[in-house]
Amino acid sequence: MESTFGLLTSCLLCFFVTLSYAAVGPQATLQVVNKVISPDGFSRSASLVNGVYPAPVIAANKGATFGLNVVNSLSDSTMLRSTSIHWHGIFQRGTNWADGPVGVSQCPIAPNHSFLYKFSAPTQAGTFWYHSHFGAQYCDGMRGALVIYDPNDPQKALYHYPSPSVGFFPDADATLINGKGRYPGGPITDLLIVNVEHGKRYRLRLVSIACDPTYTFSIDNHLLTVIEADSESVNPVVVDTLEIFPGQRYSVVLNANQPINNYWIRSLPDSGKGNLTLTYDGGLSSAILRYKGAPNRDPATNLTQNNFLDEMHLHALVNPAAPGAPAVDGADVNINLALTFDDASQLYAVNGATFEPPSVPVLLQILSGARSPHDFLPKGSVITLPRNKSVSLSVPGGVFDGPHPFHLHGHSFSVVRSAGTADTYNYVNPVRRDVVSLGDAGSNVTIRFRTDNPGPWIFHCHIDWHLNRGLAVVFAEDPQDTPQVVNPPQAWKDLCPIYDGLAPSLTSVSLVPVPT
Repeated sequence: MESTFGLLTSCLLCFFVTLSYAAVGPQATLQVVNKVISPDGFSRSASLVNGVYPAPVIAANKGATFGLNVVNSLSDSTMLRSTSIHWHGIFQRGTNWADGPVGVSQCPIAPNHSFLYKFSAPTQAGTFWYHSHFGAQYCDGMRGALVIYDPNDPQKALYHYPSPSVGFFPDADATLINGKGRYPGGPITDLLIVNVEHGKRYRLRLVSIACDPTYTFSIDNHLLTVIEADSESVNPVVVDTLEIFPGQRYSVVLNANQPINNYWIRSLPDSGKGNLTLTYDGGLSSAILRYKGAPNRDPATNLTQNNFLDEMHLHALVNPAAPGAPAVDGADVNINLALTFDDASQLYAVNGATFEPPSVPVLLQILSGARSPHDFLPKGSVITLPRNKSVSLSVPGGVFDGPHPFHLHGHSFSVVRSAGTADTYNYVNPVRRDVVSLGDAGSNVTIRFRTDNPGPWIFHCHIDWHLNRGLAVVFAEDPQDTPQVVNPPQAWKDLCPIYDGLAPSLTSVSLVPVPT
């Protein structure tokens, strides 16, 4: 059984300031260890990459080849000790075996073993992140930002500096920004200070590495120009406030054009303990934007949230048209997914099937001869798709504990109908991204993508507790040709027998008392 202790740690929301944190990669060793940390003043054991929290930023230039050797030194029996890592937003063309989700593209990396993830992303640039994709392990600390820089960035003229870069982490008791924050009633710990110079423009990379909450983000008295959504460039949109759901990323340009002073950076979660969702008092859910020359003290600025980002106002900058014909059900393959929740079992289902990671990963099933839906495990959770076709997915909102942010591995998709819109479709220039909120009851979010990347790709809720309760489905894309396109190394083939051979003492989790 999995420990619930992770639920009791801080609601983590993190700015990654790339000039302040040592970056690694694209060739690097990632040592996964357990360590006791207290970023908000409360001590707990965590699972960390290279022993630091937040995890190190992985940085590369467009066209680089990544070689990331994950060395598993986890030993704390109160948490999962095997692991895997998913490189969120990387398409993994031809390297589905390196995508990371346990039960879909690999078996876990056993304790005291290592695994080399080797892949490239020749056409991709922007803001990504990486995290464990085994159980709810990333909620215990295994998550960090991944940035691919483009020397020919089409948005480069809009800003002077590529940092501070921004990212997010949540859990339940506090909001941390770059590993710093406070919880209600807790000690007055240090807050993150983001230093800027008057007259300069800064690109901030916001990365929601949340396990659950959605955040409402703003900086007092400042406008934010949105130029990227989930590693895809968009036509600039000026707002002062945006919502960011688990797994999503935005790049915004901050123009430091206000009087020299200190300003609150605010990021209020929509869930959390006590009054965490209601107030910024005492520095909760906050950081400080400090102009060069400003006094060393807390801001006295007031909340300014008047112009919220509307996803329908985002438009892809390059090749904006959605795949397929510009009509409802105009794709080659049109799929409706019905989400349900069963109160008795506390499980979710997609089209009647609850996803449970199989002991034999779906990729291994394909390489072993599985081709049609009835061949695959788990039954009912694998949908086969033909190659080089346009696919339309429609997913109504409103299922229990939403809204649900859904992420598709291996692809970006065009959001032709966003949450909260009544029969409004955009096939001409919709936003293209890889995580979309399904919204509340009455929404019917519709996305389009092209099946140009053979292999099994999971489509799941990025609230990790919901994924753990079955809210996912797998698309087996062109299983007939996958063996010719995806050729895993021998080390990948060794993962399953090594993991399956572990003693029960290395795969069980010891429960710990839950503080009240």
